[in-house]
Amino acid sequence: MTNNASSSTSAITPAHDVSKLPAWTELKEHHARLTNSGEQLKDWFASDPNRTNAFTREAGNLYVDLSKNFVTSETLDLLIKLARECGLEQRRDAMLSGEHINTTEDRAVLHTALRLPASEAGSLVVDGQDVVADVHEVLSRMYAFAERVRSGAWTGVSGKSIERVVSIGIGGSDLGPVMIYEALKPYRTGPECRYVSNIDPNDLAEKLSGADPETTLFVVVSKTFTTLETMVNARSARAWLLDQLQDKGIIDGSDANIAEAIKRHFVAVSTNLDLVSEFGINPENAFGFWSWVGGRYSTDSAVGLSLIISLGPDVFTQLLDGFHAMDKHFASAPLNQNIPILMGLINVWYNNFCGYATHAVLPYNQYMHRFPAYLQQLTMESNGKGVRWDGTAVSCNTGEIFWGEPGTNGQHAFYQLIHQGTRVVPCDFIAFVNTAHPTQDGEQDIHELFLSNFLAQTKALAFGKTADEVRAEGTAESIVPARVFEGNRPTTSIFAPQLDAHTLGELIALYEHITFVEGAVWGIDSYDQWGVELGKQLAQQIAPAFHDDTALAEQDSSTQALIAYYRKHRR
Repeated sequence: MTNNASSSTSAITPAHDVSKLPAWTELKEHHARLTNSGEQLKDWFASDPNRTNAFTREAGNLYVDLSKNFVTSETLDLLIKLARECGLEQRRDAMLSGEHINTTEDRAVLHTALRLPASEAGSLVVDGQDVVADVHEVLSRMYAFAERVRSGAWTGVSGKSIERVVSIGIGGSDLGPVMIYEALKPYRTGPECRYVSNIDPNDLAEKLSGADPETTLFVVVSKTFTTLETMVNARSARAWLLDQLQDKGIIDGSDANIAEAIKRHFVAVSTNLDLVSEFGINPENAFGFWSWVGGRYSTDSAVGLSLIISLGPDVFTQLLDGFHAMDKHFASAPLNQNIPILMGLINVWYNNFCGYATHAVLPYNQYMHRFPAYLQQLTMESNGKGVRWDGTAVSCNTGEIFWGEPGTNGQHAFYQLIHQGTRVVPCDFIAFVNTAHPTQDGEQDIHELFLSNFLAQTKALAFGKTADEVRAEGTAESIVPARVFEGNRPTTSIFAPQLDAHTLGELIALYEHITFVEGAVWGIDSYDQWGVELGKQLAQQIAPAFHDDTALAEQDSSTQALIAYYRKHRR
């Protein structure tokens, strides 16, 4: 069947007030009963030998144990009732079919289309376009270009093959590709990648350190080719390249030499071909994506060009397959078996009924060290909203503060607060059965020791340690309180056979859909990001004040004082 989505929304559907729904009231009463009962996770495990099986779900490569969450079967039933009262399934289906659920920008939300197989061409027509055909046309061009670079057929201006790719972007044009590149480093078969995002000159300087201009390819990632930070860094990179090539005698500074150097060492991910050409990049080497792809959801679009060059088309295809596998699960699994829906609803439970404002993601794999940072943008830029999709004010807390660090590093940093602090922090622990680098320390398998920490932390957080257990160890009475662990700290454990491209795709899509679920329950538009605009506008107004007294006089007193300090100490 072909989906034909409307070209625009004729009217914005009124958003629900979730706090007025019957299931919301029932959940509040349910939470009060659980709190008053004094029951804890260890009590539920003791009374129900089947609890682990009852609260474990599997999808694709992911084994997800929800049993150590502070929920009962009744909690899940009520949360699913709330989801139905919110119209969650209908909104999910509307998103997948290409309806314009991004109301403030009147756009479809179709990151899931980026991973639909080519065989589904014609199955999704949005705003008059065959979305799947469009996606695969660009994907085929990216694969062909990447193979030219990887094979050495594409060379720099001096005829040398490309050895380093420097991708210049920010936000969704940077965080996703960086995270995936770091996670899949064991699978790299092409040029190394460096990623530049910060407008701070130190970032570009460090990423160019040791780079050979003859073998460096820059990928400038900006849909509009106007993003301030990206274009400043791109122009600085262009100046560096041309200066270095002239210093080495590779080009002589003539217009023709300069133009050829830029064309051989710069490509673009953008739809603004006029500005791409004005920069000096051949428009044939520009790869576009669409208004229905939000930046933080775009890593599997042309934004991932650097990944295809470095990891290869086969690995990128496996990544897309993993995304698509989770998409299918999200679209079709019953609510009580649907992992992203259940995890999203449990997050709502913690945020709105238990009062837990933050959420830690703790990957037990060093290659996943950028995953928490990636999720910070995905979740907090999506759901950090104070109005619903129809512009009315929300009546409950929205968004979670996502943060994290790889284990076991975090154990020696902030786990103290998670175990014994006064704030409860729900945690997602992620680990993999197999490692890319098996190692022994004598008779000890180090990866098994590592996984023992992963398992021990969730056990300690759930079940704690009583004062009597502490005393039984011979602990002096005066320090018994300091060594008691309350337990009852909620965790989700996600296990997979190994960290490969398919599994990583599943994990990313899982959190994309968790984010959707929360936003759908709260009645907010998870796909705009107006909150980032004001600061950018003010920065443009403030910049002249560093050197212009008239512009400085127009600023507030605090800004004036800070700029005065800058002027005094500027070398």
